[in-house]
Amino acid sequence: MAKGIGIGVGIYLIIALIVGWYWSFEPEEFEVESRATSISRDLGVQVAEPTKIVGVTTTATLIAVASEMLNKSGGYISNDYFPPGLWLDNIKNWEFGVLVQVRDLSRAMRQDMSRSQSQSIEDNDLKIAEPQFSFDNKSWAIPATESEYRRGIKALESYLVRLSDRRNSHAQFYARADNLRNWLKNVETRLGSLSQRLSESVGKQQLNIDLAGDPSAKQSTEGEAYQELKTSWFEIDDIFYEARGTAWALIHILKAIEVDFKQVLIDKNALVSLQQIVLELEATQEAVWSPMILNGSGFGMLANHSLTMASYISRANAAIIDLRSLLQQG
Repeated sequence: MAKGIGIGVGIYLIIALIVGWYWSFEPEEFEVESRATSISRDLGVQVAEPTKIVGVTTTATLIAVASEMLNKSGGYISNDYFPPGLWLDNIKNWEFGVLVQVRDLSRAMRQDMSRSQSQSIEDNDLKIAEPQFSFDNKSWAIPATESEYRRGIKALESYLVRLSDRRNSHAQFYARADNLRNWLKNVETRLGSLSQRLSESVGKQQLNIDLAGDPSAKQSTEGEAYQELKTSWFEIDDIFYEARGTAWALIHILKAIEVDFKQVLIDKNALVSLQQIVLELEATQEAVWSPMILNGSGFGMLANHSLTMASYISRANAAIIDLRSLLQQG
């Protein structure tokens, strides 16, 4: 009996390992305009070229990115509490990186991109979608995370249909430089934080610069004048895959932004700057051939995958700072 149980457990673990390997595959990149057209057609939009309507490509891309997160191989596993999902922390962190970008863009669309001015009324569908994506990403049941995020996707789909209706003036998307600049500011903050966390994989010395540049600035409690920052060995791969998921989502969103904000970018002579950001982020999606994320020292014998990722993220972030400066110029 005990031998039979042991064999059964062994077979189960082998199957779980194989399934877990398959579930760990990240989705492939997709072409945003063709996906936007496909999504529009599936929703019954009758316009000949839906991507010609301002906002359709960005909205459809947000739907597609959120859907890929939920429907990739293995589905959404951040709330799995049983093998093999329980063990797959890398793909869970990839999902979180994607989710943060979904949350940020849905918030930007609700607060800025769908409103003509600060005192205008919020769009009813975006008012539903944005808080749905802010739901706990690890809720297993009552309600499950997936069901809440799918409600957010449904609300975005409703907004997309209304946006595509030429007779409906209540659904709008305003492709203005200030709206794009506000969203990019948030992206800049996210990438800056990721770059710092990735760089701490080998340890770094940090002086306190919290109040630098403003002699009258104050903070709640006194900070340490000097810190030694080093990422825990157990978190190195988590941060790496969060950055990889963030970059995957941003690649698609920025390509959609290029479509909807193209005239704004051309007028500001900033189109090539956005394209350069995409190129830097695409480099983060190269295949990882090592069976684990290596953490060699900066100039040591072994590679340091975190520092390589930090290099691409930092360059993309620097390009975003330049792009925001161009958008601010008259």
